[in-house]
Amino acid sequence: MSVDPEWPQIDSTSYPYIFEKNVTVNLSNGSFIRVNIYKPKTADANQKFPVLATHGPYGKDVPYRYFHPKSFSDLEPDHQTEHSAWEVPTPRHWTARGYAIVRADEAGSGQSPGYLDILSCASIDAFSELVEWIAEQPWSNGKVGTLGISYYAASQWQLAACKPKGLACIVPYEGFSDHYRDMCRHGGILSNGGLDVIWHRQVGSNQYGLPGRAARNWGDDTIEGSMSIEALAANRVTLIDAVRPYPFRDGERFSSVAFNLEDVEVPVLSVANFGGIQLHLRGNVQGFLHSGSNLKYLRFIVGRHDLPMYYPEEVAVQESFFDAFLKGEDRVGWSRKGEVPAVDLILRKGNVGFNDPKAEKQFLRRQENEWPLARTQYTDMYLGADGTLGWTKPTIDAPRKVQYEAFPEDKTQGLASFTTAPFESETEITGHIVAHLNVSLGRHRWQKTTPSDMDMFVAIRHISSTGEEVYYTGPAGEASPITKGYLRMSFRKTNPQHPRHREWLPHRDYMPGDAAAMVLNEIYPVDVEIWPTNVIVQKGDRLILEIGAVELLGAGIFQHDDPVDRPEAKFKGTNSIHFSKNYDNFITLPIIPNSN
Repeated sequence: MSVDPEWPQIDSTSYPYIFEKNVTVNLSNGSFIRVNIYKPKTADANQKFPVLATHGPYGKDVPYRYFHPKSFSDLEPDHQTEHSAWEVPTPRHWTARGYAIVRADEAGSGQSPGYLDILSCASIDAFSELVEWIAEQPWSNGKVGTLGISYYAASQWQLAACKPKGLACIVPYEGFSDHYRDMCRHGGILSNGGLDVIWHRQVGSNQYGLPGRAARNWGDDTIEGSMSIEALAANRVTLIDAVRPYPFRDGERFSSVAFNLEDVEVPVLSVANFGGIQLHLRGNVQGFLHSGSNLKYLRFIVGRHDLPMYYPEEVAVQESFFDAFLKGEDRVGWSRKGEVPAVDLILRKGNVGFNDPKAEKQFLRRQENEWPLARTQYTDMYLGADGTLGWTKPTIDAPRKVQYEAFPEDKTQGLASFTTAPFESETEITGHIVAHLNVSLGRHRWQKTTPSDMDMFVAIRHISSTGEEVYYTGPAGEASPITKGYLRMSFRKTNPQHPRHREWLPHRDYMPGDAAAMVLNEIYPVDVEIWPTNVIVQKGDRLILEIGAVELLGAGIFQHDDPVDRPEAKFKGTNSIHFSKNYDNFITLPIIPNSN
């Protein structure tokens, strides 16, 4: 293959900014990546600009309008442009405000040759060197910020921990910070569905050397030409194939990308979506809690994962943050600790509907100084064997159990439900929830296999005083419950000695020495982490706690049904929740007083 001598291309006439396409950035390991650069047009040819950088596999040249037409049509008009791309900043908007944009194709994708292995240590090494390269360019003021959604957010945590020269601040919009716990293995259970869909639709479709991309409006065909089917297969590893062999955190895949959030020292604006209960929410909150930055902020949002970053009110927050740390123009006090409250909550009150951005903007905001809120009153709600959920510990005269099936033919038999009485007054629930349960595993008559493990899926649903279910917006616009939790029972062991362990957030190491199978019919106490949330339950509303061995409401594409990870021979059977004088089952809720 030979490189087209016309590359890179520079266009300074067709757009209100200077567009440099397919600029080569050489890396210290001998490889290179290609980037697009979008710079403001100014009278001063020597002017230097702050830079927003992204690095990922979805295609720097794939037009948003073709990548996801429905999402593109829902964008704010200011971001519906020829160079708009999925989950990254819009060049026209940011260059008009004095910023340069650098958008890179990750190795093995788009126009960057190499082995396609996303979310790997190599991808972060390349991102780090890209930032350092940007900081040294004559058109750069030496300060680089990062902004992006999902993949383009998650990589920011790891990038910042590497401390590349020039990185000045990060704004991860809905991005996990723990590859194992947040993304790949929820509670130890392989989250294969989402990984598989994302890979095939968004990553594999943009592989370097893949023929026919231009014909599909999926960016340009590869500069050096197309590759054979065999060569393409030899130059990639899918997300599932990369992580499936490693059930523990010490596996090569997870160990190679492990990092310490305390090493993140640049200013952080972590933007967490309360609806992101399948992939990102947990990581944004954990990133805020444990990053080492002296200037860190947690902002909550709602809505689909693809749209809020482009809302005018959200862009205004981004601009003020970047202006403070990349231009030295701090209008609101981001750079002066304590002037801007650390936490900006959105309060989910009322049944406004779901997947409706205009309706969701009815939700009010409230600023707080910390997370979790210092005034939280952790309060137990007890499960009853009769399917109730209440503030009073039930009286149990004789042992009882509630049962549900794993791998049932009828999925309605795969869960147990517990419902509250109507709430007597308005109640705010904001923070982390833990379910304390006592469970066992049984087998059916004539069952040929003996189950030895149990996967638990937990959800909290909301019923209005009128009897209608209150749905919240999931990542792709699906109807979702208030929040969810997950746990594989062989990972039931917690580590109370770990500095991150809390009563409201049990810490698990997910190491081989922690794993333990279940003995048939033996009762095990367990604490199930439920992802952080906010909801204001109004007078007359009810809550439903669901516990199951099947996917619950709001799973969307994020299914946990890999036959290798969840074989029927290991998991099929009867799951039981036990009630007696020795076995109390309850959820601990973070109640916020005086919320009226």
